[in-house]
Amino acid sequence: MLEQILHSANLLQPETALTVALCVVIVVDLIFRKRGHMTGWVALLGLLVTAIFVGQQSFAVANTIFFNMFVVDSFSIFFKGIILLSAVFVVLFSFQFDELTHGKRSLGEYYSLILALTLGLFLMSGATNLLMMYLALELSSISSYILSGYTKDAQDSSEASLKYVIYGAVSSGMMLYGISILYGLTGSLDIASINRAILLTDINLVALVIATVLIIVGFGYKISAVPFHFWTPDVYEGAPITITAFLSVASKAAGFAMMMRFFKIAFINPAVGNLAEGMWATFRGFDWNLIIAVLSVLSMTIGNLIALSQKNLKRLLAYSSIAHAGYMLMGVVVMSNEGISAILIYFAVYLFMNLGAFYSVMIVANKVGSEDIDSYKGLGHRTPILAVAFTIFLLSLTGIPPTAGFIGKLYLFASLISAHWFWLAIVGVLNSVISLYYYVRIVRNMFLRDPSKVLPQIQLSSSQMFLLLILVIPTIILGLYFGPLVEYAQASVTMFGIH
Repeated sequence: MLEQILHSANLLQPETALTVALCVVIVVDLIFRKRGHMTGWVALLGLLVTAIFVGQQSFAVANTIFFNMFVVDSFSIFFKGIILLSAVFVVLFSFQFDELTHGKRSLGEYYSLILALTLGLFLMSGATNLLMMYLALELSSISSYILSGYTKDAQDSSEASLKYVIYGAVSSGMMLYGISILYGLTGSLDIASINRAILLTDINLVALVIATVLIIVGFGYKISAVPFHFWTPDVYEGAPITITAFLSVASKAAGFAMMMRFFKIAFINPAVGNLAEGMWATFRGFDWNLIIAVLSVLSMTIGNLIALSQKNLKRLLAYSSIAHAGYMLMGVVVMSNEGISAILIYFAVYLFMNLGAFYSVMIVANKVGSEDIDSYKGLGHRTPILAVAFTIFLLSLTGIPPTAGFIGKLYLFASLISAHWFWLAIVGVLNSVISLYYYVRIVRNMFLRDPSKVLPQIQLSSSQMFLLLILVIPTIILGLYFGPLVEYAQASVTMFGIH
């Protein structure tokens, strides 16, 4: 047992580094309480050390650790990279976010909570036990609740945090109830053991369906899928922009990683040779992939249609995020290696274009003090560099070539066509066309509308220019040269689900 624990601890180095960094940030904040963003630099150093450990693990074979509670494999490492890169960008954004420093508040708690949230998301990406999944989900959720209401002096910040807590508590309770039913049916919390129990024993199908639906509620809440999305617009609007950006990418990524691992391992039938056919094969007579397809269509359609009428850009991007969750759910419907790798590709490009969009909103909000779409009138004349960069991010979110967003959607639609889900691919394309309207409306305000009043000139600092370029360049390059990303994503799912 001691040897197993030591071996497991050695493979848990990234999570250990995050935990140590979290504690160091708290201590540094106690000692240097009035030193501004010093704790942010310590947090950034902790994230870089974590990145080194994650990089070292990327060359290792898959290992289950802590008695099958957690797995270190190429699939989890890919998502850890997405989460880690998002956390680094958010910390860098925070250095420039005026709302955080307003009132000379201490930032130690803020950066320590970001590290705690990152730790929870890391654990979600590799959890192979339902209890571990739930604990990781709770760690990330509790950190998110506090961070979303961190700027207490903001009018809608506390309201956003309270709504987040209420919706999170309900979905968490339903998920835990589903887990308890599934444990009662199978006698195990390990998802591989659950798969064997479902295949080899006569389990009541009705109870199994109820348990799975309740667990889907927990997953749907984390990825902001309809009809579990009601918290998203209010929280995205009321939370600090930096936290909104982090939740829109990293939290969604960890939710998808956990959901795909659960379904792929627990419900697949290894006796079926074709993985595309083997998915959901343990539920004979119950079309689970059709249920997920309905959730995908609802998320895409409702997210895009409601976004059409939004005037607050953070709220608009919240509904856009719901729609993008619907796009990514299309890959879950297929659940073949091709479908899963398409989701990984989409997340890699979504990271740059979505964080870039939120960063552009943050820069304008810092200067203008508003997130209203009318504040962007004439931005193309006042600050053309920022307006052009924001336009590239919006076009990429739409999926227009030659941006990276086009490649993400291309591989998702290709996986659907390969699996003969033609109607779902058509719905996805139609929703992309709908999304073009509200994205282009922002571009129209920036370039084709004169300012309604005299607005301040936005002078970009060298650090802001640097971050914009770091986000814009991959958004363009990955739309033109995407071969290495596709190969890495496909390699990351090769051994996924094999235990």
